[in-house]
Amino acid sequence: MLKLARRAYLALALFASLAAVLVAPGLAQAQVPYLSLPASEPKYAAIVVDANTGEVLYAKRADSPRYPASITKVMTMYLVMEAMSEGRVKPTDMVTISARAASQPPTKLGVAAGDQVSVDDALKALATRSANDMAVALAEHIGGTEQRFAALMTLRGQELGMSNTRFMNASGLPDSRQISSARDIAIMSRAVMRDFPQYYGYFSIKSFTFRGRLITGHNRLMGQFAGMDGLKTGYINASGFNLAASAVRDGRRLIAVVLGGRSSATRDDHVEDLLLTGFDVLKRRSLGESITVAQSMFEPVIDGPVIRPPTAMGDAGDTGGLRVVLTDGPAPAYPMTVQRSMAPIADPVSRPAPAPKAAAKKPRGKYVVQAGAFKSKDQARQQLKLIQKRFSSSFSDAEADIGGAVGGYYRVRFEGMTADAAQTACKTLKAKKQACMVVAP
Repeated sequence: MLKLARRAYLALALFASLAAVLVAPGLAQAQVPYLSLPASEPKYAAIVVDANTGEVLYAKRADSPRYPASITKVMTMYLVMEAMSEGRVKPTDMVTISARAASQPPTKLGVAAGDQVSVDDALKALATRSANDMAVALAEHIGGTEQRFAALMTLRGQELGMSNTRFMNASGLPDSRQISSARDIAIMSRAVMRDFPQYYGYFSIKSFTFRGRLITGHNRLMGQFAGMDGLKTGYINASGFNLAASAVRDGRRLIAVVLGGRSSATRDDHVEDLLLTGFDVLKRRSLGESITVAQSMFEPVIDGPVIRPPTAMGDAGDTGGLRVVLTDGPAPAYPMTVQRSMAPIADPVSRPAPAPKAAAKKPRGKYVVQAGAFKSKDQARQQLKLIQKRFSSSFSDAEADIGGAVGGYYRVRFEGMTADAAQTACKTLKAKKQACMVVAP
C-alpha cells in the first residue's frame, strides 16, 4: 500500500503541475507531498544521471563527502576489468588467498589462506556477496599490496573525473580517510559500463554457485525493478545504506546513486522512485515536452519565470524533495524550466569524433595548465574539446596541446600562460569539478 501511495502522490504531482500551467499564468510548480524518506537523513545524498548523455536529472548534496562503503568494489572491479582487457590478467587465472585476505571481516567468501580462487569467481563474489576477502585478494594479485592497489584506484578515479574521491582500501571497510560523493560514484558507474561493456555483466549477476554453495546477491531491486542490471550496494555504520543502480528502459539508461539511507528498504524504495521519475521525464521529452526534474531548496532559487520558494519540509518529500516544475508558455505547449545548477557530468572519457586542434596563439608566459591525462588520445581530445567549449575565456591566450603519450598517458595541456592566468584558470576548472594542475617552468 505504501508503494501505491507513493506512486499515486508522484503521479498527482506530475498532473498537478500540468494543470497549474493552465490555471496560473506566470508561475506554476508542484511540490510532491511529504512522506518520510532518506532525503531527510543527514547522511543522505543522491544523483540521477542519463547514462547516454551524462545529463544530471536530479542532484541533492551530490558533491558532499560521503563514505562509499562497499560501492568501493566497483572501482576494484574496474581495475581488474582493465587488467583483463589489456591481457595482464585472465578470468581463468588463479588468485592465491593471503592470510591478510582470509582474515577480512564479513561479508566474505570464507576461503582459507593459501587456497586459490579464479579471477572469475572472485569477481562474481564481489558483485554478489560483496566479499571483502576477495577484494583484498584481487588487490594483492594486481597491485602487489592492497595499499598500492588503493593508490591506483585513487589515481584512476581522478583520471575519470572523480575529484572528491580517495580510496584507502579495496573493500570499502571502515576508514575515515576513504571518501567519495554521489556524483563521483555516478561518474565511476558510468565509466565502468562504458569502458568495459564486455565485462559489465558481472554487475548483473544475482547468484552463482561456488564449490557447491549458492552465493546470492544483496541487491533486492535486481529482481524487482524492470530493466535494472546493476550495480552495487554498500553499508557501514558511518555511511548508512548506499546503492548505485542502473536500469534500461526503451533504449535509455539511467544511473541513480543514493547514499545514507536509514535502512535497505527505504533506500531501495527511494532509488525506485528516482528511477521511475527519471524514466517518466525521458518519456515525456520523447513526446515533445521540454521537461526536467527539479529539487526542493532551503533558499529561493530564481530560474527564468519560476521561483522555487523555501519549504518547511526542507529536503524531505515523497521523492526526496523531487518535483516537476513548469513555466508559463503559449498554449497548448507545456514548456518546462531546466534547473541550470544541475550541470551535466563532465565526460572526459567518451569517444566522439576528434575535435580539431585549436589555432596556435602567441605565448605570453611559461606556465602550463594540465587538465587531465588519459590512456587514449581520443579521450584526451574529447576533454580538450570540452575545456575549450566551456572554459574558452580562461585559455584565450594559451596554446592547446595533447602531443604524444608520456608514460602511457596523453595529457591535455594549455601552454604559454602567465602564473596568475594559470592559477586563475585552474581555480575555475576545479570549481566545476574538472581535474587541473599548474605546471611551473
